[in-house]
Amino acid sequence: MRIGILTGGGDAPGLNAAIRAAARRAYQLGFQVTGIKNGWAGCLGRGDFEDLPPAAVRGILPLGGTILGTSRTNPLKEKDGIAKVVDLLRGNGIEGLVAIGGDDTLSVAAAMSEAGYPVVGVPKTIDNDLSSTEFCIGRPSTACTSPHPPTPG
Repeated sequence: MRIGILTGGGDAPGLNAAIRAAARRAYQLGFQVTGIKNGWAGCLGRGDFEDLPPAAVRGILPLGGTILGTSRTNPLKEKDGIAKVVDLLRGNGIEGLVAIGGDDTLSVAAAMSEAGYPVVGVPKTIDNDLSSTEFCIGRPSTACTSPHPPTPG
């Protein structure tokens, strides 16, 4: 099985750690990993993909930004955008996706899931606009700004 990983929206600390964690777990399960460049922009047109063998995610923890790049492209704003993304991914042998991003990125991921494509969303926000999360890459979510934040555990 081949999975894709993308990062979308604003840059935030921890993106490379999330890419590395998702990729390493995929390798443990015997999956191949494809990095999707520049967020959802890499899922449109002819696509912009890069194989991510284990060596590609070694040493990325101390690097800032995201090795995959990011964008604020939103396929929901294009006619048949979700169908185009799903067709492109399937056509390139990518059978599932890990989408790391905030509200816009995860809205696209949710639409893909509703269309029957397997997606895992990893919450990341620099805007503090994701509900139903205790912690996010980028900053604590609104749940963590309550008077009684959850205890790490």
